[in-house]
Amino acid sequence: MTEAILLVGGKGTRLRPLTVHTPKPMVRAAGVPFLTHQLARARAAGVDHIVLATSYLAEVFEPHFGDGSSLGLHLEYVTEVEPLGTGGAIRNVADRLHSAPDEPVLVFNGDILTGLDIRALVRTHETTGADVSLHLTKVTDPRAYGLVPTDETGRVLAFLEKPQTPEEIVTDQINAGAYVFRRSVIDTIPRGRPVSVERETFPELLSAGAHLQGMVDSTYWLDLGTPAAFVRGSADLVLGRAPSPAVPGRCGDRLILPTARVAPDAKLTGGTVVGEGAYIAEGARVSGSTILPGAVVEPGAVITNSLIGTRARVGERSILTGTVIGDGAVIGADNELRDGARVWCDAKIPAGAVRFSSDR
Repeated sequence: MTEAILLVGGKGTRLRPLTVHTPKPMVRAAGVPFLTHQLARARAAGVDHIVLATSYLAEVFEPHFGDGSSLGLHLEYVTEVEPLGTGGAIRNVADRLHSAPDEPVLVFNGDILTGLDIRALVRTHETTGADVSLHLTKVTDPRAYGLVPTDETGRVLAFLEKPQTPEEIVTDQINAGAYVFRRSVIDTIPRGRPVSVERETFPELLSAGAHLQGMVDSTYWLDLGTPAAFVRGSADLVLGRAPSPAVPGRCGDRLILPTARVAPDAKLTGGTVVGEGAYIAEGARVSGSTILPGAVVEPGAVITNSLIGTRARVGERSILTGTVIGDGAVIGADNELRDGARVWCDAKIPAGAVRFSSDR
C-alpha cells in the first residue's frame, strides 16, 4: 500500500457554526486539525502518497499541510468545482494516482475517527482477491447508517441504505467509511457528474458480479458529523481511548497547548483541550471540552462536553453543557446554556440573558 485518496470536500453543515470559517477536517480535535490524525495514521500504516479531494473552503488545506513532507507524506490536492459526491470525488482525483491497474488504493472519509487496522484491511483485500474491500463495524442502532450484510466468508451480499423498519434491519454491520479499491475499478466510475459509492457504485458492482469483501473491525469508531460527537472524539483522543500518533502531548485528563494559560485553581478533566493562547481563569471548571486558541473562560464558569470557538469568551459563572460557541462569540456572565445550544460566530449574549433555571 503506497497511496490513498482522502475525501475532505463536505460542507459539514451538521457541525455549524464550527464549519462557518473552517472545513470540517480542519476543525481541531485534541489540539490539531482532525485531518492531521488521519494523515498520521495512514502514514503509520505505510501510505506515503495521499490525494486530498477538496471542495468546501479548499484553499485552507494546502497552506497548512503543504506538500506533506513534515508528516513524511507526499500530498496532492484536487478541488471539485461542483460537488461530486463520494464516487465522483474519487473518480475526479484518479489522474493523480500512480498505482497499476491491479494495485490497491486506500480511500477514506474525512470525518471518521477510527482505530481501524489499515494494514489488515489491505491484507484482506489482497488475500481474497476482491475488487473493493470495505471496513465494516457493528452498531447497536443501525438506522442512521448503510447496512452491509455479508456471507460467512465476509463477501458482501447487499447494500441497504438507512433502514427504518425492523424487517429492513437484517444485520448490525454498517459501512464504516474506509475502502480499498482495485485501481482499475476506480476508472469505471463515471467522470464529471455526482456519484455516490454507497447508492450507485457499490450496488452496480454487485449487480455486475464484482467481488466486494467486508472486513469487520470493531475497534474504536466514531462519526464526527455532529458537534456532540466531535467534542467526544477530541476528548477520547486526549484520554487515549481513540488511537492517534498525532496527539501533541501525553494522553491524560487534559491537554494544554503551548502559550495557553490556566489558573492554578481551575479544574480541567475528562480529556479537555486548551488551545494556544487561550486562558482559563480562577475557579473555572472544564470537563470533556475543547477550548480553541485564543478563547477566554472567565472566573467561576463551568463548561461540560462543549466546544468554545477561537477567540470566543465565556463570562463569569456561566454554565455551559453540551453546547457549541462559535468563533469570536461572547457569552456574558451568569448565563446557562444546555445540550444542543449553538451560538453563532461573533454573536453576543448579554449577562444573565439565557437561563434554564431560576436566578435565585
